Amino acid sequence: MRKYFLFILLLITACNLPVPHNTQPATPVDPENIQLALAETSTPAPPNIPSYEKYTLNTIIDYDRHSITVDETITYPNHTGQPLNSLTLAIAANLWPNCFNLTQITVDNIPVTDSTLNAHRLDIPLQTPLAPDSVLTVTLSYSLSLPYMDQAGSLRARIFGYSDIQMNLVNWYPFVVPFKDGEWMIREPWSHGEYLIYPVADFEVNLKFANPENAPIVAASGFAESNSESTRYTLTEGRAFAISASRNFQVSHMQVGDVTVYSYYFPIFKSAGEAAMIASAQALQVFSEKFGAYPHKTLSVVIADFKDSMEFSALFFHSSSFYNLYDGTPFNYLTFVAVHETGHQWWFDQVANDQALEPWLDESLTTYSESLYYEALYPDQLSWWWSYRIDFFEPQGYIDIPVYDGQNDENYKHIVYFNGAHFIKDLRSRIGDEAFFAFIQEYARQNKGGIAAREDFFRILDKHTDMDYSDIVREYFRTR
Repeated sequence: MRKYFLFILLLITACNLPVPHNTQPATPVDPENIQLALAETSTPAPPNIPSYEKYTLNTIIDYDRHSITVDETITYPNHTGQPLNSLTLAIAANLWPNCFNLTQITVDNIPVTDSTLNAHRLDIPLQTPLAPDSVLTVTLSYSLSLPYMDQAGSLRARIFGYSDIQMNLVNWYPFVVPFKDGEWMIREPWSHGEYLIYPVADFEVNLKFANPENAPIVAASGFAESNSESTRYTLTEGRAFAISASRNFQVSHMQVGDVTVYSYYFPIFKSAGEAAMIASAQALQVFSEKFGAYPHKTLSVVIADFKDSMEFSALFFHSSSFYNLYDGTPFNYLTFVAVHETGHQWWFDQVANDQALEPWLDESLTTYSESLYYEALYPDQLSWWWSYRIDFFEPQGYIDIPVYDGQNDENYKHIVYFNGAHFIKDLRSRIGDEAFFAFIQEYARQNKGGIAAREDFFRILDKHTDMDYSDIVREYFRTR
């Protein structure tokens, strides 16, 4: 049974160029948790020290030549609690042959000549250690020659680069990786799953096209403000800023409170494109009620000219294969994968984790979040979702595996995503709805802007239940 009550207040508009809404919802405060929140708040940073890193990217795109030039400024505050003798940056674009060309680095306006770049790791020694609660500025000038997104024979979806009809910039800029427990958190790439760990940061992307008279339509993570020469995109407290561009895009948008949800699709997929937008808008409302407020001004759903879907901050790519199979109902991959990627705006963007070593933390919660969508809007179809989406694959295995132990992409998903969803389901059944949702909201609140670990998950869980769930842990985890 379909429910359309959400759409009474939602406006759907098809257009060529969207006009974002310039407000942001306030995060609700639970009065019962005020004292706890104050007790757990860390000491504020000294004046003039930003809370987060800031990335300013002055970017020129030559769409037809598939090339990018970037002048990047990183404002980096040291909140590690110890002096830093170097910085480590991730540059995923350097994993592509002849793609990334670095021409200059400076630290506080002093040229750097002794940095080392190996694969996707850039180490920058500091002439003077960066003291705790102090800040420095790194500038980088570089260019990108984008690879072709050839999907034939690829072990995983080729997302970064260009196709005949689309350009995608993902993990395209250098960023300072998180520093935790005395180490820079940078992991090795793998054939499946995610491996990058992102700090929370603010972004300003000033985007120009080399041929503005024939510029493509742009989807981006940030809120857009245009002027005569460029478009300025801003995103606060995000993880990863992504851009997609195509001359073939059509765009629809709708409002959910103060959030504008956009859908970018190719003309033959107008019906599916609007259905993906509606599902994401519904999920945004459901998850805001279940987990906490969505923090950004926009959310963009972008059709992908590749074979998978992938989340970034305030934007996700959605495989064109799901659009092609759309059957006009909410009971298909187009819908529940759109809901899944929307869930990552909580379990990835707001609450990060080590995606290489502990991927279950975001993927199990995000997959289970799909069931909450169906439970809220299509309760008569919840058992169908479990049967069709999860149990058809007969998932089994310990969910606390790193991406490197997943055998292959399908086995990895069956274990971490699908059996992980069963873990969350069994946990909720054991401790009850009241304790479960109180736990999940506090887990989101305490770890917002941070990088959660398994210890955080169980520590907060134990504060919300006295029930013995040790047998569930033994069933799903190799160790606790």
